Parts: sequence; structure tokens; C-alpha cells
Amino acid sequence: MIILRKDATQAQINAIIGAVGHYGLSTLLVVGATATTLQLIGEEPTDLETFLGGMPGVEEYRPVNLPYKLISRKHHPEYGMNGASKIISVGGVDFGGEKPVIIAGPCTVYNEKQVMETARIAKECGADMLRGGAFKPRTNPHTFRGIGEDGLKMLAEARAETGLPFVTEALSVRDVELVAGYADMIQLGTRNSQNQDLLLEAGRSGKPILLKRGYWQTIEEWLQSAEWVASTGNLEIVLTERGIRTLSNPTGGRFSLDVQAFVTVRTLTYLPVIGDPSHSAGKWQLVPGNARASLAAGAHGLELDIMRQEEQGTIEFVVNGDTRHAGFVDYAQGLRPNVFAPLMVQLREKYATVEPLPAIT
Repeated sequence: MIILRKDATQAQINAIIGAVGHYGLSTLLVVGATATTLQLIGEEPTDLETFLGGMPGVEEYRPVNLPYKLISRKHHPEYGMNGASKIISVGGVDFGGEKPVIIAGPCTVYNEKQVMETARIAKECGADMLRGGAFKPRTNPHTFRGIGEDGLKMLAEARAETGLPFVTEALSVRDVELVAGYADMIQLGTRNSQNQDLLLEAGRSGKPILLKRGYWQTIEEWLQSAEWVASTGNLEIVLTERGIRTLSNPTGGRFSLDVQAFVTVRTLTYLPVIGDPSHSAGKWQLVPGNARASLAAGAHGLELDIMRQEEQGTIEFVVNGDTRHAGFVDYAQGLRPNVFAPLMVQLREKYATVEPLPAIT
């Protein structure tokens, strides 16, 4: 990266950008509280430091070897090693601040009644944001895959009534523009965590991104996925730990929530990181404990699934004017209102503030 002089003029900055462009590098201007830097994107030539040394406006050229240098805490003076995180604002809700953000709602959108009732439950119980899937990634191609734009419209109606901004998933490059037109935040799920075309397209949308960890990814690989989004100039990224593959069986849940990841990630990057106890657990009985553990370990928030009390395995939806029925997606992990409500009271009382990051050495 290039640290600019405090008195660097716009003409000097433009000249520097033009000069590194001849090397095939693109740049990202980052204005911090203590320094302004040009982050270089691309493979840096060995003679660049010598070339830049005499250019007006350059304070220092600092080679960065980390593969996720755009989001690295170490190489951003405005965050440095003091433990502070970037504030990501989504519809008036701030990730990365002192208060944990709770996202809650249906895993999947089926019909207006279901979405509105679930959104009201989330609002009444104190959630900050609404979640819901209009497009659904599935392992089995013969299962329900969402109702598309109709679902986005229902989520928008729920936002209008409750005031809760909403996050929903984009599954492919062709979905991004449509999803961005409705949603306050775009979710990129575990299956797409290394879909580089989608990471880039979502980043270019300008919308805040909720990026889930691939269940096979190391933390370094996860941060490099975020780096793809950041390379578009979009640094509005919230990371989500949603469990990694260890043991998966009917009694032990689907994935193992990596609680240690919250402190590790916060040490390495200035981006906020939240937990997804629902998708990691796969069973509602495991969700409350994982939720408490996430916040106790320093997560900036949670994403939780709500399943209305009367839902018993199948639900009605309409597609192309035809009424159909389908089994619920992730039915077993949804928290019923009589579990969600007291859990929210406990979380708000016991974990009212984000756990401070331990001293970084």
C-alpha cells in the first residue's frame, strides 16, 4: 500500500494512480482517521518501491504480503491493533459497535401471511433486522427452491410495516441486481463463499454484504473471500461464522460452530463478525446455547431462524398462479416463539454490549 502525505494534492494522487496503472494495478483510496492510503490491487512488481520513491505526495510505500490486505487490521492505521471494528450501517442498524445486532426471521419465504407474522414476532421480541430467503440453495434439486421476486416483495412489505431492514441471499450473478433492488443487505451463503464472480458482482452492487464462511474454509480462506468483495471498492462487509464440517449426524447437529473464530477473525480484520447458531446447529434445541456462546466469545451479533408455532412441516405457497405445498426448509432448526422470546430477553440482558477484544500482541 501507499501511505500518502497529509498535504498530498488531488493532482498528485491522480498522478500516482496513473503511474501504478501502467503496472496493471488498480487502486482503492482509503481515508482513515490518522492516514490516507492507496491500497494496490493486483500482483505488485519488484521495482515498484523504487519507482514510487521520488513521486510527490508519497509518504511511504509499504509492501503487504497478506492475501487479504484490504481488510487486514494490521495494515490499516485507522483501526490498527486497538480492537476497534468498522461500523457497517444497514438501514439504520450498526454492525461493529457496542451493541450486538440480532437478525431474525424465517429461513425461507413462502407466503405473505407467514412472512408478516414472523416479522411481527421478530419486531416484538426486539430483533434489529429481518432475514428471509426468497431464493434458496438446496442440496437436492427436487426440493423447494424459493419463490423469487414475489418473496422479495413480501420482505419489502414486512419492512414497511415493522421498520426492520432485511437481508436476503443472492444465489447467482444474475440475481444480484434484482436482490439489490429490494434488500438492504445481500447475503452470500456458505455454498457461494468462493464463487468469485458472485463475490465481485455483489460487491459492485454497492449494497452491504453478509458473507458466510464456507463450511470447508479455513479462516484465511474465508478472509480471502471477503477480499474479493473488497477489491471492488465495497468495504461494507459483515462476516458470518455459520459452522464448519466436523461430525454430522441426526443427534449431533449439522455443523460445529467455531466459537474460537470470533476472536481470531476480529484480531485479523477490522470487519464485524456475527454468528449463525441456527444453520450451524440444525436443531432448535442447540441454538440457544450456541447463541449465548457466540456473544460471550465476542460476536458482533447473531442471525436466528424463527418458526411460527403452528407450522408443522408443510406450508402452502403460490407460484405462477398455482397453489402448491412444500416441506419447510430447515424446519428442525427454527426457534418457536415460546423459545425465541425468552432467549431474546436473556441475550439483551446478559449480552447488552459486545465483548471487548483481548489485547492484541
